Amino acid sequence: MKELLRTNDPTVIAYATALLEGEDIDCFPMDVHMSVLEGSIGILPRRLLVADRDLFIAEAIMRDNDIDLGR
Repeated sequence: MKELLRTNDPTVIAYATALLEGEDIDCFPMDVHMSVLEGSIGILPRRLLVADRDLFIAEAIMRDNDIDLGR
């Protein structure tokens, strides 16, 4: 698995996940439950991972939809 994007905005993760699922690309959100540790103030970024083989096309999908990869 490779990191596709990193953001503090949970709506970006949801939007990117929907775009990838629409293209039949499996993705895995990481750090979703970190808000329990940080007190829900949103300072810890969340990450979205994809399979190594899907990284190139997933990055292209994010660029086409003006989603900042945060790297």
